[in-house]
This record gives sequence, structure tokens and C-alpha cells, in this order.
Amino acid sequence: MNDETQTTFGLGTGLYTVPDIAAILHLPKSKVRRWLKDYWNNQFSTDDQPGFSDGFGNELVTNFYTLIEFFAFYQLRQEGVTTQKIIKAHKVLGETFETKYPFAKSNILTDGRHVLFSGKVGEIIRADETLQITIKEIFEPFCRKIDFNKNDLAERFFPLGKDHSIVIDPKRQFGQPVIGNTNILSESVFNLFRGGESVEVIQRLYDLTKAQVNDAIFYHQHAA
Repeated sequence: MNDETQTTFGLGTGLYTVPDIAAILHLPKSKVRRWLKDYWNNQFSTDDQPGFSDGFGNELVTNFYTLIEFFAFYQLRQEGVTTQKIIKAHKVLGETFETKYPFAKSNILTDGRHVLFSGKVGEIIRADETLQITIKEIFEPFCRKIDFNKNDLAERFFPLGKDHSIVIDPKRQFGQPVIGNTNILSESVFNLFRGGESVEVIQRLYDLTKAQVNDAIFYHQHAA
């Protein structure tokens, strides 16, 4: 079974609410809620195209690939590309690369200026030179925070960058932020610190380095 044939919300796919997405991508929660619902629930959600689900009437949730794809949607929309154009571009790219998640592919995120603004997709978006440069400048640093698998799909995301220890891995702890190669939730570390424990005590308790504890504290103090 490859990554794309997994169930929408199963083991190894991650589980993310709107506040999770806003915090991980460091985007404003209100806009994430509005745009994610518009794009995925109303535009892309089909039987075989997982997107935005609220199965039990609770907080709406989505999976890891949609989390990564949403960054591309958000930035294009933020720069004035209409929803209709984004939908059309997504469909064309999905057919071209034979994937349900074209905006989570390495060739989109690493070479977005070429892929998004040339050929058939370029005709849809019709971006001027300024938008092309802006998107390139936004996508490139984001891409450097991602590990891709052998199928060139996003596999792990490092919200603080790969030189820090906080990792978003859908195969661990339902995709919630963990520390390095452990299954320790960064939020657990932060909650201890917020409750009054010192960095040194937390280090000993979880067998972590000072840098790992400080990464967890920094991440949650600066979450959206």
C-alpha cells in the first residue's frame, strides 16, 4: 500500500484541527478556518479526495497531506489568486503528476515558479513576474522544512526548520509535534515548563537535551 491509498484518517495519516494547522503553519486561525473550509469541504471533498471532515459535529479535521497542501493554497490565495483558478490548477497538476496531492509534491514546492506559472497551469493562473518571484520566495524556505519520501510526497515537516528538534510526523502521535526521534509530545514538555518545572528538571525527566527542551518551549510560546 502506498501513501496515497491509505484511508483519510487512519494510522500514519495524521489528524489536524484548524488550531493545529494554524499553529504548525504559523498562520492566523480565523483565516485558516474560513479558507480551509471553502477549499476542501466545499470544493475538493469527494469520496476519493479526502479533505475536511467533521464526522461527529466536532472540530473539523484533516490529514497530513492536506496540511502541507494548504500552505500552497493559502499563499496563492493570499497573493490574490482566485479560488477558481487554484481549483483548476490543482486538478491539472493532479492529473499531470498522477496524485491526489500535487501541492504536497517536492517538484511543486521546490520548483513552484516553473511548475505553477508555465504550460497549462500557467495559462490558468496568469501570474505576473512579481507574483512569480513572491511565490518562489515563499515556497523555497517552506520546502527546506520538509522531508520527502521516495514518491516525492511530503513525509515529515519541521516547523522550526531542520536545525531544530520539533517534528510533525504523521506516523507518530497522530502527527502532533514530537521531539526529535522520540515519541515525546512537545506539548507535554511545554506544559511542564508552564506549570513551573525548570528546564533542567524536564531534561532529566524525559532524558532530553537542553536544546530539545528549549525548542519545545519556543515552539509553543510562538504558536499561532
